Amino acid sequence: MNKALLLIDIQKEYFENGALELVNPIVASENAKKLLEHFRKENGTIVHVQHLSGEGVPFFVPGTKGVEIHENVKPLEEEKVITKQFPNSFRDTDLLEYLQSKKITHLVIAGMMTHMCIDAGTRAAVDYGFECTVIGDACATMNLQINDQDVKAADVHNAFLAALEFFYAKITTTEEYLLS
Repeated sequence: MNKALLLIDIQKEYFENGALELVNPIVASENAKKLLEHFRKENGTIVHVQHLSGEGVPFFVPGTKGVEIHENVKPLEEEKVITKQFPNSFRDTDLLEYLQSKKITHLVIAGMMTHMCIDAGTRAAVDYGFECTVIGDACATMNLQINDQDVKAADVHNAFLAALEFFYAKITTTEEYLLS
């Protein structure tokens, strides 16, 4: 099985003082860094996904500090960086072609936000025939609200991971993945 690490949107906008600060982004990024170091050590395929402004997205403005990939997972020059404008990392990008060119069959996914780009990217990957493993503790999300009710980030995170695990992906932790 040919694996690739897919790090989605671990950008400064999601950290302290960013426009879309998440709950526990540092912890998630540190776990993503462990995965990144593992794939680098193994000379594995690594893809960084960077969200730039798109339809209805007032954040991730090119040229601003918030759009930059966080220093915990900064890409090396030789690592592939895909830029996107939609939650689905495959939409209007060359991600699918790149993964196919590398004969990738399995994606190890981490990043931000669990309820948006991790969910959309994982579901799309499965639709394209990839097997997926999502590293839950290397992902982060935010508190949400619906019908004047607050939904805590932990509940959002767990609900989306549970839904993905139902059909789309194996869900595990950084430690479990690195020990397997």
